[in-house]
Amino acid sequence: MPLDLFTVGDPIADTKAPMDVPIGERWSTRRFRGRLVNPANRRKMTIIVVGTGLAGGSAAATLGEAGYKVKSFWYQDSPRRAHSVAAQGGINAAKNYRNDGDSVHRLFYDTVKGGDFRARENNVHRLAEVSVNIIDQAVAQGVPFAREYGGLLDNRSFGGTQVSRTFYARGQTGQQLLYGAYQALERQIAAGNVEQHARTEMLDLIVVDGRARGIVARDLVTGEISTHYADAVVLASGGYGNVFYLSTNAKGSNTTAIWRAHKRGAYFANPCYTQIHPTCIPVKGDYQSKLTLMSESLRNDGRVWVPKERGDTRDARQIPEDERDYYLERIYPAFGNLVPRDIASRQAKNVCDEGRGVGPGGLGVYLDFAEAIQRMGRPAVEAKYGNLFDMYAQITGENPYETPMRIYPAVHYTMGGLWVDYDLQSTIPGMFVIGEANFSDHGANRLGASALMQGLADGYFVLPSTITEYLADGPFEKVDDSHPAAAEAIAGVRDQVQRLLSINGTRSPASFHRELGKLMWDLCGMERSEESLRKALDRIPEIRQEFWTNLKVTGTEGSFNQTLEHAGRVADFIELAELMCVDALHRNESCGGHFRAESQTPEGEALRDDENFAYVAAWEWTPEGAPPVLHREALEYEYVHLAQRSYK
Repeated sequence: MPLDLFTVGDPIADTKAPMDVPIGERWSTRRFRGRLVNPANRRKMTIIVVGTGLAGGSAAATLGEAGYKVKSFWYQDSPRRAHSVAAQGGINAAKNYRNDGDSVHRLFYDTVKGGDFRARENNVHRLAEVSVNIIDQAVAQGVPFAREYGGLLDNRSFGGTQVSRTFYARGQTGQQLLYGAYQALERQIAAGNVEQHARTEMLDLIVVDGRARGIVARDLVTGEISTHYADAVVLASGGYGNVFYLSTNAKGSNTTAIWRAHKRGAYFANPCYTQIHPTCIPVKGDYQSKLTLMSESLRNDGRVWVPKERGDTRDARQIPEDERDYYLERIYPAFGNLVPRDIASRQAKNVCDEGRGVGPGGLGVYLDFAEAIQRMGRPAVEAKYGNLFDMYAQITGENPYETPMRIYPAVHYTMGGLWVDYDLQSTIPGMFVIGEANFSDHGANRLGASALMQGLADGYFVLPSTITEYLADGPFEKVDDSHPAAAEAIAGVRDQVQRLLSINGTRSPASFHRELGKLMWDLCGMERSEESLRKALDRIPEIRQEFWTNLKVTGTEGSFNQTLEHAGRVADFIELAELMCVDALHRNESCGGHFRAESQTPEGEALRDDENFAYVAAWEWTPEGAPPVLHREALEYEYVHLAQRSYK
């Protein structure tokens, strides 16, 4: 690897997990050994929480109820519009209600294995432990989980497991869980413990004497630039999947909060770990601006297949059973259609590359419910999946009860994010990162139904227990706009806004975003190679140069201006895309969602290189023009044996 792409810095390590006790006792030991903040002192401290999805909403509500003064920021008109609302299939928890062999240890093992042995054991085990508390919390809030006839909570299966541990509310689980967190948040707003800042976007982090002490934000309605100060800052702003332009993420989802924090000193871990979801409605045309997920839960009863012969364009209902290839069931008999997402996505790509794809352009495979309808009856299928079927019918104009769904992989989630230790604190003291915004729990591939689990675990249970160790030294000295660090951050934000407005070129932010996204999908998407990544690294600086010389932002600074919003976010995506490609190029192995064409088994599966790459790649920002610095965190496996993943 040419050293001009990056330099290597000192190793990094998580020193917060208590390694002197067995893994099953580390979380309780950490909570006991951590310092506390007494209730009277909590009232003297302020915490900023950026984002109101499952992680941010639950964190703000919990911290407010604990007695801290919380400032909550979101760029939507309501916390209920956070992208967590779009999650469909369910949330994992090791309750073992089905008595099918599940346990905390099995959830821990499945998650480490599903992440292709690129996650920290300590964080994953804690997640599995806390999972059981999340369900109790949600039920107490009134979240309407599906129940069996006798009234007990129902479960279904998701990819990468052989047990049923996923709790769900039809195909609207994220919505119902978010409403529970939202109600808890609104209660604290009404009580005066949480100060709300709607339609407000964080544009920079204020770091004073090495500590995170506040943010610079812009009111998206009036354009006003403001500063907000606190004793600690929590980022819960979600993932960066929209770097690909077309994804299942909400259109507004962006990387700005975590990227601006990265440029202030927070290390960015494993940016090349991106998840391609295997069951999405295929791209319809060049005019499309986003994609739609079809829940992984559909693979419980739906069967994935393509014609055995290339170029078979017959109606799916006219293709006999013996001329169909149920390729996941054939290749992975032990897990069948419920293999992990990275594996299901690559196999869908493989059969389409062979010329056996279906639909326009041959970029699709069938997800067929004919057998399930025959076995269960249509009313039972409607009861489990009705809203998902309705969504599919409204978007495609096809009736999935009568003809198979057509699906194809699409960008869905990012396992990379800001580096955090066991306490969820970044490399900037006082800045904590939770939910999808951090990197900590999923390794190189997240298992289905684990995003909701991590978001609520971090917000309700982990962060409120660990942030006290830092705040026990507070409250800290007051800071205001007169401080040089604050003045510099404010000036930087104002300067960038003016720079974006003053270019007055010919291309819109959306045109740059679309070009960048296609480049990333083609060259750093489901499959990467040294050749493709070097092509991307040659082209991205050219896109950046044209962006800053030929961008056209209409409107003014002091008004509602979505073009200006988009321009700032695209500027950050361009910089992030370059780091993603550097990370993918340096990691000369395949693992989970990071699939290097040069590193695969004879059967075409991901081939890891544990000797050289069993580490977290934590990247340090350097001034423009200098290469990023790589800091390695060694991954050690004490309770899960390193092995080539097999789902056969």
